[in-house]
Amino acid sequence: MAFSSLRGASSGLLAVLKKGPRLRRRHPTKRLAPALSVAESAPNTIASLGPLNQIISQYLAPKEIERVKEAYRFADRAHLGQFRESGEPYISHPIAVTQVCAGWKLDADSLMAALLHDVIEDQGILKQELAEKFGADVAEIVDGLSKLDRIEFATKAEQQAESFRKMLLAMARDVRVILIKLADRLHNMRTLAAVDPEKRRRVARETLDIYSPIAHRLGLNALFRELQDLCFQAIYPNRYQVLHKAIMAARGNRREVLGKITEAVKIALPAAGIEAEVTGREKSLYSIYTKMAEQKKSFSDVLDIYGFRVIVHTLPECYLALGTLHQLYRPVPGKFKDYIAIPKINGYQSLHTTLVGPYGTPVEFQFRTREMDHVAEEGVASHWLYKEEDASLNNLQKRTHQWLQSLLDIQSQTGDSGEFLEHVKVDLFPDAVYVFTPQGKILSLPRGATPVDFAYTIHTDIGNQAIASKINGEFSPLRTELRSGDSVEIITSPASRPSAQWLNYVRTGRARSEIRHYLRTVKYEESVAFGQRLLNQAFDGLNLPHPADDDPEWEKLAKGSGASSREEILADIGLGKRLAAVVARRFAPENSMLATTAAAVDEITATANTPILIQGNEGQAVQLAPCCGPLPGDAIIGGIRLGHGLVVHMEECAVAQRQRAREPERWIPVAWGTNTARHLSTRLDVTVINERGVLGRLAAEITDADSNIIHLTMQDEATATGVLHLTVQVDSRKHLAQVIRAIRHVPQVQKIVRLKG
Repeated sequence: MAFSSLRGASSGLLAVLKKGPRLRRRHPTKRLAPALSVAESAPNTIASLGPLNQIISQYLAPKEIERVKEAYRFADRAHLGQFRESGEPYISHPIAVTQVCAGWKLDADSLMAALLHDVIEDQGILKQELAEKFGADVAEIVDGLSKLDRIEFATKAEQQAESFRKMLLAMARDVRVILIKLADRLHNMRTLAAVDPEKRRRVARETLDIYSPIAHRLGLNALFRELQDLCFQAIYPNRYQVLHKAIMAARGNRREVLGKITEAVKIALPAAGIEAEVTGREKSLYSIYTKMAEQKKSFSDVLDIYGFRVIVHTLPECYLALGTLHQLYRPVPGKFKDYIAIPKINGYQSLHTTLVGPYGTPVEFQFRTREMDHVAEEGVASHWLYKEEDASLNNLQKRTHQWLQSLLDIQSQTGDSGEFLEHVKVDLFPDAVYVFTPQGKILSLPRGATPVDFAYTIHTDIGNQAIASKINGEFSPLRTELRSGDSVEIITSPASRPSAQWLNYVRTGRARSEIRHYLRTVKYEESVAFGQRLLNQAFDGLNLPHPADDDPEWEKLAKGSGASSREEILADIGLGKRLAAVVARRFAPENSMLATTAAAVDEITATANTPILIQGNEGQAVQLAPCCGPLPGDAIIGGIRLGHGLVVHMEECAVAQRQRAREPERWIPVAWGTNTARHLSTRLDVTVINERGVLGRLAAEITDADSNIIHLTMQDEATATGVLHLTVQVDSRKHLAQVIRAIRHVPQVQKIVRLKG
C-alpha cells in the first residue's frame, strides 16, 4: 500500500486564515463513523501508517506504539468521508504531520495529538471525550491546536488574532503545541499548490510573518529555511523560478572552484590532526533573494551563495580547524563571528568565517561539533525534556522556557488579542544584539533595542523607575540604540514613572506590554479620582447629598448600564464616556429613573456652575490642550473628550469654540487652582534678524528668565530674517510675560507671537 509522502496539504493553521469552508466534506455528520480503516473505506487510498510506524519503532516502547496506533484508528474513523482540497482522503494529512513530529522524536502523547489535531475543530469531537480516551495531556494539546469558534467574534481579524493568542498561550504552557503546529504548517506549505493563487499568497505571507519566525526563535533552522523557501515560491513564483535556474547554472559554473576548495580542505584538516566531516551547502533561495533586495544587487553580484560546514568531535577542534583554514585561505576582514562563545538567542552555536578561495571567490565556512549541528538544525526539538524540572534543563531549554514564560507575562498585562499578537511579533525578530549587565552577564535583545528594553528585561520595577542610562560608562539617552558588546547600567528613581513616549522606540514585547499596562492602570486610577470630582460637582449643582460608597443605588446603576462596579462608573465619567450630570440625576429622590434627554442634560449642566479647579499636574485624566497651551492666568474652559477625560483649552481657542458649538453638553466651567504645576509648555514664534550668535544670546536670555527651551525649529523667510518656533517651559502667564520681556532684550528680535490655537 502506498503512503502519502510528507508533501501533502495541511488544515490546522490554514483554518485560522481561510475564509469560508475549507474542505469538501462528504460525510456531514460530526459523529464517528463505523470502525473502518482507510483501506477498507477507499480501496485506492494513498494513506498508510507503515512509514510512520517504521520511524517510531526506533525509539518508542511497544506499549506507546500501540497507543499511537489507537489514536490513528480514532482519527481515521473521525475523518472518514472527509477529503482535502487536493482530493486525497483527509487522514493523509494527520499522518504526514505526525511523521514530521516523529522525525524530531517527540513523545507518544505528541504523536497522538498530531494524529488527532483536527478532530475537535473539524468533526466536533469533545475535549472531554479525548481526555477520557487518550489522557488529559493529549486533550490539552489538541485543544490548544484547535482554532476558536468563528461566531464568537465580530470580525475576521479579531478571530484570527484570538486564535493566534490561544495557540501561543497553549505553547507557553506546553511547547509541544507549537512543534505540532509548525509540522502542520510545513505539510500545509508543501502542498499549497492545491489551493487557488490568492489563498496561496495569503497563507504564505502569514507563514512568513508568524510561523517562520517562531521556528527560528525555537532553533528549528532546517524547518525555518524550508518554510522561507516555500513562502518565497508561493508569493513570487516567477522570481523563484528565475532565481532557481540561476542557481542551477551557477552551480555548474562553480563546480571546479568548489571541488578545489573541498579537496584542499580535506587534505589540510587531517594534516593538522583534525578528523572532520566537510560538506558543501547552498544558501537558501529566500536568503539570496533578500540579500539581493536589501543590498540592491543583481544575482551576479552575490558571490557568497555557497558555503562549507565543518563538523568536528570536540569544541577545541572548532577553533583549531578555523585556524588551519585561515592559514590555507585569506580571511575576509570583519566576517568572523563567534556564536560558540556567545550563542544566538535560539541556542545556535557555530563559528562563522568568510575566506577568499581560488579565483577570488568568497566562501563561508561554519565550524561546529556534531551536537551543535544537531541543535542548529532541530533546535529545542532536538532534546526537549517535557517532564523534567528546570534544574535539569540545558541552557537552550532554559532560554526557551524563559521566552515562553514571557508570553504569559505579556498576556497578564494585555487584554486585547491584537495587541498581544503585536507584542509577540516584536519579540520574533531574528536579529539580535548582545549586551552586558554591570555584573558581566550577557543579555540578548532585538536589534534596535534601547536601554528601556534592557531595563524591563532585568525587572519590571527597574523599567518603571528608569530615569537615565550609562552605556560603556557614559551617560546616554534612554532612546539610544544598543550595539553588541555594550555594557549597560540603568539609573533609577522611586519617583520616576514610565512615559508614553517610550512606546515610540522600545523594541521588546515585554517592555511595550509593561509600559502600556502601567499607563492603562494609572489612567484608570486617575480617571476614577477625576470622575469623582466631576460627580461631586454635579451633586452640588443639583443640591443633592453625596451618596455613600455602599449606597445600593450604585449596584442598580451598574447593572442597568453594563458596568461592573462603582469605580468603573466613575472611571467612565472621568474619561468622558458618561456625563456626570446624568449619573447624578439617578440619585435625585423625585426621579430615580435615568434622565437621558438633551433638555434634561441642559437643565442639569446649567445648574452645575461650580468650576473644577485645575492644577495642571492631575495626570492623564486632565490634559492641557496642545493646540493653545493654556497657562495659569489664562481664561480657560474644559471639554470632556470621549476616552481622554477633561481637555483644558483657552476660552479664545478656535478649536475649543468649534467643538463647543457641536457638543455643548460636554463642556464644563474650570478655573486654575492656587498651587498650579510648574514647567508648563507654551509656544512662541520669534522673528529675528539672521546674524551670527543670535540663537546663543536668545537662549541665554531665556535661561536668565528661569525658563527652558524644550523644542526649537527655524524657518527662513528671507536671507536677512527667519522665524524661530520655540516651545518653552514657564510657570504661569505672568512668568511668560517675563520671558517675553527678556527675549526683547536681544537686539536682533523683531517680533514675538504666542501661539494660541
